[in-house]
Amino acid sequence: MTCGMLFMSSSAMSDDFSLSLRRQQKSETNDHQFARITKAELWSPSETAIIVCDVWDKHHSLNAVRRMEEFLPRMNDVLKEARRKGSVIIHSPSDCMPAYEGHASRRRAIETASAKVQPTDIEFWCSKIPAEEQAVYPIDQSDGGDDDEPTEHAKWADELKALGRNPGLPWKSQNAGIEIDEQLDFISDKGDEVWNILESRGIKNVILVGVHTNMCVLGRPFGLRQLARNGKNVVLMRDLTDCMYNPKSWPYVDHFTGNDLIISHVERFVCPTITSDQILEGKPFASQYDKRKARDVMSPGTVGAKDSSFSKHWTTAIAGASLKEASHGVMESVDQPIWYRCTVRIPSAWLSDSGLQLMMADNTSKTKAWLNGTHLETTSDGSHYVIPRDAVIADDINLLVIQNIGTESGSHLLAPPLLQSGGRSLKLAGRWQFRIGSDESLSNIPLPAKFGIGSDVLFEAK
Repeated sequence: MTCGMLFMSSSAMSDDFSLSLRRQQKSETNDHQFARITKAELWSPSETAIIVCDVWDKHHSLNAVRRMEEFLPRMNDVLKEARRKGSVIIHSPSDCMPAYEGHASRRRAIETASAKVQPTDIEFWCSKIPAEEQAVYPIDQSDGGDDDEPTEHAKWADELKALGRNPGLPWKSQNAGIEIDEQLDFISDKGDEVWNILESRGIKNVILVGVHTNMCVLGRPFGLRQLARNGKNVVLMRDLTDCMYNPKSWPYVDHFTGNDLIISHVERFVCPTITSDQILEGKPFASQYDKRKARDVMSPGTVGAKDSSFSKHWTTAIAGASLKEASHGVMESVDQPIWYRCTVRIPSAWLSDSGLQLMMADNTSKTKAWLNGTHLETTSDGSHYVIPRDAVIADDINLLVIQNIGTESGSHLLAPPLLQSGGRSLKLAGRWQFRIGSDESLSNIPLPAKFGIGSDVLFEAK
């Protein structure tokens, strides 16, 4: 009997996933320097789940489709091997649940018993966790991150229209290149359902694959941040993911370096990463489109600051700081309008009958303000801005943009404003992004704020 038990234990161990978890550790002497470290771990397949994030059938970016479809066969092989060893596979193509109505894997997810303990806000998008509080987000994705060539993009949009799809939101289901086992797998895009599955199956470890790293993989209710902050041993499979980043945006690096920078952010502040060869044999996946000689970039290096650059891209700085400090010594004053933006998570409880107001440190006569692209009106005495209820995305991330339209020389950034609702208030003191110029299009971005703005300028009302 004892020998049999020992044999079973040895056999079980041979099926364990032998993983090398890579993360980055801050230098003890320099807060801006990090070193990669790896840790070997054995994960039991029966205690491990793989979540397939937003591997859609169609996407509005043709280049994003090309990059994803290139690694789909490798991803499918990873899922098959993990499934064979007894791991749970959860397919999470967001916004596509109608396509799976009546599907056995969808019913299995819905019918899973509720967990005894549901983490707070597990049903919501998560834009930041405490470990990211001091992090500077490494790329600007506020243009949507689409790196298609314009003519090719227009042609692709026409093809999507011809298929009866909305070119901006063309996804209807998961990509057919990923097999779904109706007898074993789960389908869900809901954070509470995914959590129920993990708890009911005794899952301690979670691997995330899919797209896009800087948006959905990090932020979804079943994404890296939610799982990390709620105690799961979560990792990103870094060779089977991609980001939405346009090299025409800061820090002006090629697409794959932009993806490396997001992976670096994940390793520093969110969770470790692994590669597909740790589940399968062979080598990690490498894209044929990646022509770089140097890969696995941790930092873009020093971007030379020039006066003109502050009108070209957004720069992160502390509200109320001197321009000299905010511009790293490049400017001491400016006689042009300055734009400011941040994001705010506004709970539905704040949308009371007393209304939501934005109080400026000074009179509003020299500023303009927008929330999610809606221009805000001031009170008759100019003391504050009134935020209409229908401009707010409740319990979610909202984009707040302020333009200082004064043209007299200024030596400091705008002082922190105050968000107020009845007896509740939130002083927006901390990091904002600023940019010099008069282009009114800077008042909004072409996608929801939770997808387009990084974690470093987020304020959360309680």
